[in-house]
Amino acid sequence: MAKHPVPGRVKTRLAAVLGADAACALYVAFVLDLAERLGALPYAVTWAYTPADAPFAALLPGARCRPQRGRDLGERLAAAIADELAAGPGPVLAIGADAPHVPEAALAEAASALGRGADVVLGPAADGGYYLIGLRAPAPGLFAGIDWSTGEVLEATLARAQAAALAVHFLPPSFDVDRPADLVLLRTLVERGEVHLPRTSDLLAGLDLRA
Repeated sequence: MAKHPVPGRVKTRLAAVLGADAACALYVAFVLDLAERLGALPYAVTWAYTPADAPFAALLPGARCRPQRGRDLGERLAAAIADELAAGPGPVLAIGADAPHVPEAALAEAASALGRGADVVLGPAADGGYYLIGLRAPAPGLFAGIDWSTGEVLEATLARAQAAALAVHFLPPSFDVDRPADLVLLRTLVERGEVHLPRTSDLLAGLDLRA
């Protein structure tokens, strides 16, 4: 799940501190680094982008890209997952481009859990949302009526899964990169060698980041 990178329209909370151009450049680096990481893994990858008329595919020549459909994030997530399940056998994992550091082990664990009987996999994010959701069958009710602007997204999603008697598997927690403090965490992961993000790393090196 990704937005087409336009200054002032992506990573707005980072832009408030770094400036719109710098925040947009970081987001482009996230997309390119994540694409490179995912391309080295044994998964079929589709980039679902918004807005629908944006030239997002030009960023990733040769990648499979399709526009998102829906009025809000919930509808767009539900549609993107349903489209992938309709196109071929599942399961399907959905992640955002604002988590370029998503651990390969988390992706493998999610796929394994769904193959062993879990209906839903959730990767809790530090902001109260999730950095990954995985499904083995469409479940649009998980995404309906969620207030995506709050820290209750994970809790609300879990409540919907439980109400639908869906078996849930939790991944280790992580974080999305939305604020300068998240960039500090991301740089720490890179410096420790826990994730290879060359374009992102080059940009982070030029920023004065403070925890």
